[in-house]
Amino acid sequence: MTAFLDALTRVPDLLAAHLLLAASALLLGLAISLPLAIWSARRPAVARVALAFASLVQTIPSLALLALFYPLLLSLSSLVGGGIPALGFLPSLLALTLYALLPILRNGVTGLNGIDPAVLEAADGVGMTGWQKLGLVEAPLVAPVLMAGIRTAAVWTIGAATLSTTVGQPSLGDMIFAGLQTQNWALVLAGCVSAAGLALAVDALLGAIEYGVRRRRRVPVVAAGITLLVGIALALAPLWPRGAPEITIGAKGFSEQYILARLIGHRLERDGYHVRYRDGLGSAVVFGALSGGDIDVYVDYAGTIWTNQMRRTDNPDAAAMLGEIGRWSEREHHIRLLGPLGFENAYAFAMRADLAKSHGIATLEDLVGAAPRLNFGADLEFLERPEWAAVKRAYPLNFASAHAYNPTFMYRALDSGQADIISAFSSDGRIAAQHLTVLADPRHAIPHYDAILLTGPKHARDAKFIRALQSLVGRIPVEAMREANYRVDRDTDKDSPDAAARWLEQRLGLQDRAPPGP
Repeated sequence: MTAFLDALTRVPDLLAAHLLLAASALLLGLAISLPLAIWSARRPAVARVALAFASLVQTIPSLALLALFYPLLLSLSSLVGGGIPALGFLPSLLALTLYALLPILRNGVTGLNGIDPAVLEAADGVGMTGWQKLGLVEAPLVAPVLMAGIRTAAVWTIGAATLSTTVGQPSLGDMIFAGLQTQNWALVLAGCVSAAGLALAVDALLGAIEYGVRRRRRVPVVAAGITLLVGIALALAPLWPRGAPEITIGAKGFSEQYILARLIGHRLERDGYHVRYRDGLGSAVVFGALSGGDIDVYVDYAGTIWTNQMRRTDNPDAAAMLGEIGRWSEREHHIRLLGPLGFENAYAFAMRADLAKSHGIATLEDLVGAAPRLNFGADLEFLERPEWAAVKRAYPLNFASAHAYNPTFMYRALDSGQADIISAFSSDGRIAAQHLTVLADPRHAIPHYDAILLTGPKHARDAKFIRALQSLVGRIPVEAMREANYRVDRDTDKDSPDAAARWLEQRLGLQDRAPPGP
């Protein structure tokens, strides 16, 4: 119960962002659907096209639709010379608006087409204009049916908004995704309960408006409308401007990233910055977000930038790689590489020790012959990454099966026998805890993965900001990072990422403010 109550303290800020997004998408959906419904009711050909498009949108998984808007907006921004945010609110708004269209449009068209023709003929007979007929006759008659569609759209939109976390928009989904990754079920429950509670509350208020419209009673409509507006205003209060400068810290979707983001956040908060987090971002999305100014700082890994962003296939030593990454990032994206944090988190193929011993496997070369009898488990990105292609070029691996997992469940798949070998991470504490054997890479197919601190163009020359973060460079040994990760990932007596970050601060002596500049 205590863990659940602690999780609820994260709700207000995320609820505000969630509600702002859902309300904006619903209003934009209404602005598009209502005129289109009127037009469609009068033109059957338009109705067929509009309803077919809205229905088609519903067949696309919401997560995929959200993801598709990121490259689309990114390409559009590059064509017009920048200025179009490809991450966060805009792609989420556009995707959710499309999802809101169908119930409003379909109910509007059905309601208008269901009006008794005799009523419309009577309106024409008394000399009403088209606008008068729409406002005085059609609108009141279709309102109850239309409100039912609006209620459905509102519930759908609030539910789908939890997925906006994947494209960098804060929402109650932040709690759900983070809780699933770290197996913090109190966090998952708090996020789900909050999203469900918001959807039920909005649906109840819209239901009261629908009741008043259907019964032609003004009091329920006015009371519910005022309550809805006041509730929205109060819920959005955490988004009101604050005095301290605000920094957005990005993080990918696994425990180490959550911990490092909080470590950075604590350091900046001690220097007077207000911090917010955008968790659960993919590798390509997070780098684009930094370049575009949607986030201000995050931790990436040298090999990821080298292969995914720079498209390099060679494998120089770590120092040479970092030097080239720093120059390329500055030249191409105005991103500043502050330096390595002091540890490496490389991809590493890992097996249960007993299985590796029974098959006589110690290296990736040894794995080649045994691979057809083994099942491979990878994290959600690995099977599509250049590193996997490089490994297959160096070692002709053909596994019996290959499945992608959330990183936490990937380790569980290995433990349960669903997977025989996984694409582990070298700084993960579960490697030692589960007594895994890490296979050597004698052909050096996998590049170096030094954890590196990157800052975006907005703060690349901000002396106070840079000074606060420089104190982290070179300070985190891999042993300490493994322990911090394991504190979050272990099955019992878990720490939150925030608590693990504070433990890491104490372990490394980072609790003090950054030293003043010269």
